[in-house]
Amino acid sequence: MFFNIQPLDLSLRKAVQDKIDNLNKPKGSLGRLEELAMQVCLVQQTLTPSLSHPCHLLLGGDHGIEREGVSVSPREVTWQQMLNFTRGGGGVNMFCRQHGFKLRIVDVGVDYDFSGCPGIIDRKIARGTRNFLHEAAMTAEEFDRTMKVGADLVDDCAQEGCQVLCIGEMGIANTSPSSIWMHLLGGVPLEECIGAGAGLDKPGISHKHEVLRQSVNNFLAHCTKPTTEDTLRYFGGYEMVAAIGAMLRAAEKRILTLVDGFIMTACAMAAVSLHPESKDFMVFTHEGDESGHRRMLRCLEAKPLISLWLRLGEGTGALCAYPIVDSAVRMVNEMNNFQNANITKYF
Repeated sequence: MFFNIQPLDLSLRKAVQDKIDNLNKPKGSLGRLEELAMQVCLVQQTLTPSLSHPCHLLLGGDHGIEREGVSVSPREVTWQQMLNFTRGGGGVNMFCRQHGFKLRIVDVGVDYDFSGCPGIIDRKIARGTRNFLHEAAMTAEEFDRTMKVGADLVDDCAQEGCQVLCIGEMGIANTSPSSIWMHLLGGVPLEECIGAGAGLDKPGISHKHEVLRQSVNNFLAHCTKPTTEDTLRYFGGYEMVAAIGAMLRAAEKRILTLVDGFIMTACAMAAVSLHPESKDFMVFTHEGDESGHRRMLRCLEAKPLISLWLRLGEGTGALCAYPIVDSAVRMVNEMNNFQNANITKYF
């Protein structure tokens, strides 16, 4: 797919900074909130930004590599949780209700038949990816279709007036492709990219490392100079590639994207690798408990807003951090300035 993502227009920067500096507070005293307010103003190209119609995409997909025992959880947990989300019983449901996000639950590649389940949007590419220990996870045609799924979902959100987007995932074993993307796209040693996922013990982590190492070796043996697209297609999950398409379309439409934990940060790394300017439209919301997440954030030169040691996925970390972004927007819109408040500037 082609994404026409324009770099941020910085011509408004001085006017935004002047407005922030003249709010009735010491200059710079609201720290990261001031940085966030600047980013949102530049994304929306306005001195009065808003966060209307917030949307959350929950994307589900299964992974062929799960068959190699790289996750402590079996793949049926994916479809079981997807059904749980339709009943409002997941962590993502709670946080969406709390913060007023419209939740879209999307089957992009779950190994289950959801026909007759009205709470799940059917965008299924296949019933799980292939096992990348032996072959590419998806074909080039499937990769393109999956990117379009993510982009089309954002188009739907944009038609409703969405200005802020969260993306979450549900897919057992998706820390495995995320670790490999981090290794190949970020140049980080593989052993530093692999963690416990949903709870592997030390022998389990060792086994996971060996499976992923062999998978990478097999890939590089027949693709000696892989492109970013080659790497994403060979190892990615359908829910992950759809997330990349969503992030890139959001940047194209100037919609702020709140990036969640390890999996979604890997997708953000992929999106930035494809279109570096897309990073300007992302807010990296939290530093999770998954091993390697801190290192991945450093690769992206990203400063997370919070660190709650989360590793649930589903986009829950991004949703938890949303009130901070909301506070930044309220600051620039609702705080009085020195002149109107009749307060002498004291800095």
